[in-house]
Amino acid sequence: MSFINYASREINCKIVYYGPGLCGKTTNLQYIYNKTADGAKGKMISLATETERTLFFDFLPLELGEIRGFKTRFHLYTVPGQVFYDASRKLILRGVDGVVFVADSQEERMDANVESLDNLRYNLEEQGYDLDKLPYVVQYNKRDLAEIVAVDELQRELNPTAVPDFEACAVTGEGVFETLKAVAKLVLVDLKKGR
Repeated sequence: MSFINYASREINCKIVYYGPGLCGKTTNLQYIYNKTADGAKGKMISLATETERTLFFDFLPLELGEIRGFKTRFHLYTVPGQVFYDASRKLILRGVDGVVFVADSQEERMDANVESLDNLRYNLEEQGYDLDKLPYVVQYNKRDLAEIVAVDELQRELNPTAVPDFEACAVTGEGVFETLKAVAKLVLVDLKKGR
């Protein structure tokens, strides 16, 4: 849940990028970080494990305005993709305000996408969250590759509740900011409701 810093007049919100290993979560965050002005972002932190890493940084998107005189600062996190790091995933989900599920569009990764989405739901429920009640968007990444699944099939398998979804290619930045803006707006709408 969001944290209010009265001294700096900021509302701090946590957005987590979740998905299977090597789907593009880290690439999304690196692209956002590299394209965000220095004065509007904090330092990018990388917590490396043997085979995966978790990235996070915070930024202040001035174009989104204020809520009751408070600026909104977003803290963006990635989770390790491999099931082996499930404890880390659960820890990173604590206090989440919004989720971006990053799906790998490649045909051979569909089972991994479905497994990761089920894991997300389970880990959220274990902490008292319901994915269907959280600000949540889906990104279909790697749309530039060969042998990818059609978007309508991805939607059927990974987005049955029809939350906002976006086609993307995180390495070029296509769809990256559209995805972030959509989840940020949903988080702000949720905050304004006074949840």
